[in-house]
Amino acid sequence: MANIIYHPADQRGHADHGWLNAKHSFSFAGFYDPSKIHFGALRVLNDDIVSEGMGFGKHPHDNMEIITVVLEGALEHKDSMGHTQAILPNEVQVMSAGTGVFHSEYNHNRDQKVNLLQLWIFPNKKNVKPRYDQKLFAPEERINQLQPLVSPIDNEDAGLKIHQDAWIYRTTLQAGKTLEHQLHNENNGVYAFVINGSVDANGQQLNKRDAAGISDTDTLKLAASADSDILLVEVPMLS
Repeated sequence: MANIIYHPADQRGHADHGWLNAKHSFSFAGFYDPSKIHFGALRVLNDDIVSEGMGFGKHPHDNMEIITVVLEGALEHKDSMGHTQAILPNEVQVMSAGTGVFHSEYNHNRDQKVNLLQLWIFPNKKNVKPRYDQKLFAPEERINQLQPLVSPIDNEDAGLKIHQDAWIYRTTLQAGKTLEHQLHNENNGVYAFVINGSVDANGQQLNKRDAAGISDTDTLKLAASADSDILLVEVPMLS
């Protein structure tokens, strides 16, 4: 029987800094819950709303795979590798911090908030050369099917590449539709995060911003009772 860890939306960590309204699925900054340190190789899933013209000043990262998904608005990214780019809805950015990188992230607009999801995944290879990539994913290509956003760097699967045997998918599952996903490895689990909607995930009901970490299974079954936007993160379950 699958092991399911339920993370209700209203039990996430919350920090309101005025310019930043942040929800944390896992322990982060001032939020600490010993039962929510990580799910396998998934260390962070933050749901951030950044006010107009505000943002995170230059700060360092190393030995972490960082994935940013913009839901609304635009996020401006600058880094020590020389990149200055805005990330828009339906775009995904990956950054392998590796040996170390500095970057800043700001709301690109002065008349609209930006809502983003940022995920941190532990790498399976340390001290790699830092790298950056960004891609637009057509929303019509995820209707009632899984759209690969991220996959392992040594794998031919579609999506941006990271240094971990992990996959990230997004799907827009219409009401009444079902979907199955076969996990790539018996030692993997999948973290299902509902951006919007209402869905049953292996028997666990999930509504807007709810999540479930599902392991000890080879199949994820989704059934939508309302039009739903879902992010799936398949990761190795670290010992």
